Amino acid sequence: MTLRPRLTKNALVFGGVAAWGLLLISCVAVNRTLVAPPSIPGATFVGNKACAECHEETTSHFGGSSHARLAIADAKVGETGCEACHGPGSLHVKAGGTKSTIINPQKSPESCFECHLDKRGEFSLPYSHAVMSGKMSCGECHDPHKGKATKGTGASLQTQAEACTECHTAQKGPFIFKHNAMKEGCTSCHRPHGSVNQKMLAAPDSNVCLQCHATGSSPGMLFAGGRDHAGNPVNGSCWVAGCHEAVHGSNVSHALRF
Repeated sequence: MTLRPRLTKNALVFGGVAAWGLLLISCVAVNRTLVAPPSIPGATFVGNKACAECHEETTSHFGGSSHARLAIADAKVGETGCEACHGPGSLHVKAGGTKSTIINPQKSPESCFECHLDKRGEFSLPYSHAVMSGKMSCGECHDPHKGKATKGTGASLQTQAEACTECHTAQKGPFIFKHNAMKEGCTSCHRPHGSVNQKMLAAPDSNVCLQCHATGSSPGMLFAGGRDHAGNPVNGSCWVAGCHEAVHGSNVSHALRF
């Protein structure tokens, strides 16, 4: 079997927020490895059929996944199959499935970063999920073996709400008055991997709200919901006490208050 050679180059990840007069210059030198199966000393490739003998449940629904579409599009990935991510499996098969003889991408995000290098940059931003520190793994939100992509080209995310509220239970509700943004998904307001803004927001403070709620402006005035809010955003976020602090939903006020 002829494998694609491992190629290495330096990539720079830049983060910038110019819209609000901020410039984040974050030059993160990363070592990028282009798509090539990981290696395991002394192991050789055995093919998907050998994997399916024990992992029948996983392989039975893999055909509908995003990664399966990659295997179809890239002949080398398709030829290598499961071992494109897990490494050559001969030692694993010979040992009867011993976990130490195969690569488990759940244990390290580096396996995912082989292809998803942009996410490595996002996880390096000031506010991010704790993947780089090892407290979380990509697989806690994404299932690499089944399901179509949700809002993008990533592996199955169940639905955004299901994936996020497994940990963020307080934001799940149910609420009598639900923020409409919740219907669009958590990524309407948050960056799921990392952000330059606190709370992993898509924009700083009130700016994230005004993306949807700004209804017009005139000199010295800023309208949201039909009222002038010009003095409010400069005093803090829209969800400060006394305003719309129940930003995900409320059981007492349609204006999202506690």
